[in-house]
Amino acid sequence: MTDSEPQTAAPTSAPRAVLGGVLMGLANLVPGVSGGTMILAMGLYERFIAALADVTRLRLRRDSLVFLGLVAVGGAAALVGLSGPAVYLVTEHRWIMYSLFIGMTLGGAPELWRASRPLGPVPVLAFLAAFALMAGLAWGLRGANIPETTLTLVFMGVLGASSMILPGISGSYMLLIFGMYDVVVGALSTSALRESPWESARILGPVAVGAALGMALLSNLLKALLARWSAASHAALFGLLLGSVLGLWPFQEPKHPDLAQKPFRKGVTMLVQGAELEAVNARHDLGWDAARAAELRSTYAGLDGSDLKQRGDELVFFDPRAAQVGLALGLFLGGFALTRFLGRRGSET
Repeated sequence: MTDSEPQTAAPTSAPRAVLGGVLMGLANLVPGVSGGTMILAMGLYERFIAALADVTRLRLRRDSLVFLGLVAVGGAAALVGLSGPAVYLVTEHRWIMYSLFIGMTLGGAPELWRASRPLGPVPVLAFLAAFALMAGLAWGLRGANIPETTLTLVFMGVLGASSMILPGISGSYMLLIFGMYDVVVGALSTSALRESPWESARILGPVAVGAALGMALLSNLLKALLARWSAASHAALFGLLLGSVLGLWPFQEPKHPDLAQKPFRKGVTMLVQGAELEAVNARHDLGWDAARAAELRSTYAGLDGSDLKQRGDELVFFDPRAAQVGLALGLFLGGFALTRFLGRRGSET
C-alpha cells in the first residue's frame, strides 16, 4: 500500500486490539520478550505499523486512532497493573519467567520464516546481519552500567519503542543489559506512582519522549522497508527474533538477590553515606533494626550507589533440579504453543 492509497485493512475487534495491547505491555516488562512479537502473534502487526505511521505523519484517520487507542489502553493496563509483579518475578524467579517467554518469543518464528521466502542472497545477508547485531548486544554489552541522566532515559525510551515495533527486540532486555531495568520499570509500579509521583515523572517523562521519537521514526522506516523489500525486511526481523534469546539461559539468578531489589539497594546506599536508620526506613519502606543496619554498613563500606547497582545486576548460573528442568521445558513449550495459538486465532479474525 502506498501513501496515496486509502487504508483498507479489515476492522479489528475491540477485544482483540485490547488483548494485543495487554500482551505487548506485559512483554515490555519482561527482559527478553518483544512486544512486537506479541502484536505479530495476534495477527495485528501490519495494521499496527500502518496505523503508527499514519498517526506520526499526522494522517489522523479515525480507524487508526481507534485501533491505537485500544492497543494503548491494554498496554497501559498491563504496564501499571503488572509492573510490580513482573519486577518481583524477574528478580526472584528469573528462570521461570525466561523459560515461559523464550517460548512465547520463538513462537513468532514460523510466521517470520514464511514471510522471508523466497530465500536469496539479500534476505540471507539481512538475516545474518540482524542476528549478529543481537548477538553483539547480548554478549558484548552484558553487565554494562550507564549513568541515570535525562539523555540516557530518552535513549531508553527509544529502545522501549523498538521493542513495541520490532519483533525480537526486547526493550526490557535492553534495559537489563544497560543496568536500567529496575529504574524505569520500578518507576511504573503503583507504589512508586503513589508514593513518589514526581520521582516517577522525572524518570518516565524523558522515557516517554524517547519512545515517541522512536515510534515515529521506526514505524515509518519499517513501513517503507516492508513495502519495498518485503522478503529481506522479514528476514532481518527473523534474525532479530532468533538473536533476541541469545544469552537468556533460563537457569540463572542474581548473584546478590538483595541488591537486585531497588529499595534495598537505595537503603544501603543511604546507610553507607551516613544517613540515620529512621530516615532510611521511612524513605524506602524498610524495617531494619540497629543490628541489621550495622551489618549492612560493615558489609558494603566503601561502595557507592553505582557499585551496588552493578553488583545487583550480576547473574550466576546454577544447576537445576530435575523438576526445574521439566518445568522449564513445559513452560517453554507452553509459551511457544500460546503464541502459535494466538497467531492462528489472529489470522482467522
